[in-house]
Amino acid sequence: MSKLDYQTALERADLLHDRPALEAALDRMAAEISERLKGQRPIYVTVLTGGLITAGMLAPRVDVDLDFDYVHVTRYHGETKGGELHWKARPRYDFAGRPVIFVDDILDEGHTLDALKKHALSAGATAVYIAVLVKKEHDRCVPGVVADFVGLTVPDRYVFGFGMDFEEHGRSLFGIYAI
Repeated sequence: MSKLDYQTALERADLLHDRPALEAALDRMAAEISERLKGQRPIYVTVLTGGLITAGMLAPRVDVDLDFDYVHVTRYHGETKGGELHWKARPRYDFAGRPVIFVDDILDEGHTLDALKKHALSAGATAVYIAVLVKKEHDRCVPGVVADFVGLTVPDRYVFGFGMDFEEHGRSLFGIYAI
């Protein structure tokens, strides 16, 4: 991909999912989470920064009592390709004996979510669930990494909006765009 500034990227981007599609996906995900975790009190962990908007919009729709936490991990450091996992903030809750649900913006290759799931299981979580707004369609995902709750799918393109960024821009867009 040639180097584009944000405004040019947005002008050239294709809108993949608009606001009504996002709202419907969040409603469906919340219903699935509510049904699957009924009677439990999971630790609802927002994966910062990308998962912030999804987690914030999803949580009030979930009909389960949640304990809120967050992690701040990154592999991207403002770049378009990921590298080594870097922990900026670890969760504050003790996962031992509790179900945990990680909420993130996207399941691409799954390295970050794989590391988070392994961390939660090693900390004694009784179950670990992954909820992502979008899943990228390709065959490069870490073996065994799957999202339990998926809002939408996107093609194997660079996507941004609704939490996902284009060089730290566009996270607040109420749509998902691809270049």
